[in-house]
Amino acid sequence: MTPGILGKKIGMTRVIGERGVMQTVTVVKAGPCVVLQVKAKETDGYDAVQLGFDDVKPHRSTVPMIGHAAKASTGPKRYIREFRLAEPADVSRGDVLTIDQFADGKVKFVDVVGRTKGKGFAGVMKRHGFGGMEASHGVERKHRSAGSICGAAPGATGRGIKKGKRMAGHMGNVRRTACSLKVVGTDSDNGLILIQGSIPGPNGGLVVVRSSKKKG
Repeated sequence: MTPGILGKKIGMTRVIGERGVMQTVTVVKAGPCVVLQVKAKETDGYDAVQLGFDDVKPHRSTVPMIGHAAKASTGPKRYIREFRLAEPADVSRGDVLTIDQFADGKVKFVDVVGRTKGKGFAGVMKRHGFGGMEASHGVERKHRSAGSICGAAPGATGRGIKKGKRMAGHMGNVRRTACSLKVVGTDSDNGLILIQGSIPGPNGGLVVVRSSKKKG
């Protein structure tokens, strides 16, 4: 069994769980994923399986990717991800993977990997939660400033701004993993997984759903 599957975040909703308790869940459209390549330790140095998800028109792909997908008897894919394995894969090139491995309570907790929403350029108050400068009458056009960023007094190190200094810059659009989320339910007919809580990324964004590494 592969450790994960590719999918798209559909959105959030709520379901009525046991004892009539309302649960907030995220709906993920996972699979079907085609096995594009199987790597082995003897030939590639490690065991892995490469999955392709979401068909794309050939003219929006490249000739090498079209030929790579043709070896698995399928068309080019929009997303391709590789999963490393601790043991040799039990699947072959061209196999189609669905959410059956998550159905019927086989996997109770999952880790979901995605890219957070991009916020563009943001200041220190929005990006890091700084309090800003004083709101008094003497502060002129510096209310949302970061303040001093380094010292250059005699006897100082003289190295300038320290590495990792929290400053204004690009916010969001980074890889994040939500760990140990409970699988509330699955819909095998439509390929849907209901995951408790929120997951990173916008609606329609690519996510990787894999078995939890902390909770078995």
